[in-house]
Amino acid sequence: MQRFVVALLAAVDAAIAASVGLALILAPATLLWVLGFGTAADWSALWPATASVWQLGHLVPLEITLPPIYLTAAGIDKSAASFSLSLAPLALATLTAVLAARTGVRASRSEAWESGLIGGIVVFTALAAGVALTGANALAATPTGLAIALPALVFALPATLAAVVTEWREADVGLIARARDALEQRTGESGLAAVSETARGVGIVVAGFIGAGAALLTVALVIRGPQVVALSQAGNADVLGASVIALGQLAYLPTLVLWAASFLAGPGFAVGAATTVAPAGTQVGVLPPVPLLGVIPESTTSWLLLLALVPVALGALAGWMVRSRLVADHPRAIAEGWGLRATVAGAVALLSGGAAALLALVAGGSIGPGALAQVGPAPGAVGLAVGAEVLVGAGILLALPSARTRGDDTDAGEWRVWQPESDTTEADGGGDAAAETEPVGDTPRREAPEDSGGAVDPDQTDTQPLFPHLRRGGGSPLD
Repeated sequence: MQRFVVALLAAVDAAIAASVGLALILAPATLLWVLGFGTAADWSALWPATASVWQLGHLVPLEITLPPIYLTAAGIDKSAASFSLSLAPLALATLTAVLAARTGVRASRSEAWESGLIGGIVVFTALAAGVALTGANALAATPTGLAIALPALVFALPATLAAVVTEWREADVGLIARARDALEQRTGESGLAAVSETARGVGIVVAGFIGAGAALLTVALVIRGPQVVALSQAGNADVLGASVIALGQLAYLPTLVLWAASFLAGPGFAVGAATTVAPAGTQVGVLPPVPLLGVIPESTTSWLLLLALVPVALGALAGWMVRSRLVADHPRAIAEGWGLRATVAGAVALLSGGAAALLALVAGGSIGPGALAQVGPAPGAVGLAVGAEVLVGAGILLALPSARTRGDDTDAGEWRVWQPESDTTEADGGGDAAAETEPVGDTPRREAPEDSGGAVDPDQTDTQPLFPHLRRGGGSPLD
């Protein structure tokens, strides 16, 4: 496919990604605007408000300045008139990242991934610049540079990562394919296996980390459901206000998933300065009257420390999956010694910890003045905890000795399967058959070929493996 066509299609994908995010904000905002203010409302403020929400959802911090008339009506002190709002509703960023990854995969499979990435990133950056320049808001100011750069990064990073991974796995020609072949020539089978299986292990850990956070949040919502309902009723909001609160909580749901994941990792998260919510203990002050924050427990039990075993189990799962692939696809590499397995375990732990720290970083920020300027998990603590826990789990599984035997060049990578011996003999010639298959000691042996003079190859007297596989490259996951 021509590069121009690929770039054009990627540009269309980028435009759709930006438009879908803006439409998901603008459509309900328009409806609420009409229901709240009527047709005589000042429509000029609708687009700036939509632009500010879209930018916040793409990690752009907003500098909020409340007008004096609002401070007087609400009875708010003038010292709280200005504050930073940087806790992002990650539902918008997640949507953009998923669509960007789809663009990267399609560009790679069109055999012009560089052109596709350039076209998509350029168009999305231009749209982000248009939103920043046309959506200036006096109540929620944003630095113009960050308002353009951060949404562009939210699109560019997933698109590039998806394109590179697809190229590495599927491409036969191109820059990434040449780099892969050069690595294989320089380091051999072991180096290529280390890179591929490390990426696989990190993907398993990160996906499991987010999934475990979602599961924990679901359990917390079920257990703490009455508290959430009580907070909703205490707000005494009308239909319009309840709709705004519900939409806002839905947008922040992925953020709370990452809070829950940080909780099960051990360090937990904060809901204000000098506060902590962790399995080891909970210390919180007065929480904002947001119903969804009712899932935060007033106290914790020491049994919750067992949640730290979840990242260990994820590391063990990654180690098991990686080991299965190494045994099945790279038997010579895994039999060379401990170096490959130790390298893969350390790399999986290091990159998984880095990914967890990045997720914790985007899930934190500020939601108000004073103590509310520190909300969310601590990236360094979460990354260190996840990395150490994954290293334990992955290290245990990858350190298990390999039971795969190695024969000559023709039998390399194959199991030697022995047929079970019969305890009974046939009536005619049974004694001779038994003599031919009689074991020596406790070790069974193969029947000697007719042209070998009765001699048995000493290399063919290995014991039967515990989990035999008849096909080449087969192997049990724990071998």
